[in-house]
Amino acid sequence: MKIHIKYISVFLILLITEILIALFVHDAFIRPYFGDVLVVILMYTFIRGITKKPIKLLPIYLFLFASSVELAQYYHVANILHLQNNRLISTIIGASFDTKDILCYLVAAVILIVWQRIEEIKFLKNLK
Repeated sequence: MKIHIKYISVFLILLITEILIALFVHDAFIRPYFGDVLVVILMYTFIRGITKKPIKLLPIYLFLFASSVELAQYYHVANILHLQNNRLISTIIGASFDTKDILCYLVAAVILIVWQRIEEIKFLKNLK
């Protein structure tokens, strides 16, 4: 396992940002939408921070994962597993399904795909 300081640093900044949003922001935009976009980017930076090579389809995998968690909310998986009283699990899985969350995950995936493409172009320019 190779640690990429750049990605781990961004991961830590995003993690602190997400925690601050969760604790102190109680509005109708930043917490529900911006936070959902950031969480996918947070996962991306963590995975890129600990993997040796880039994973080309990682933004798509993360979108599918986040959407799966959202679908778990729709089907009340925490209740089915009798974990609704477990604060950690309830926080991770969430409690309410919202199609807007899936749209936020899609926005994050698009941002990450664009980011990967920019990094690819920079890498190719450095090879010349």
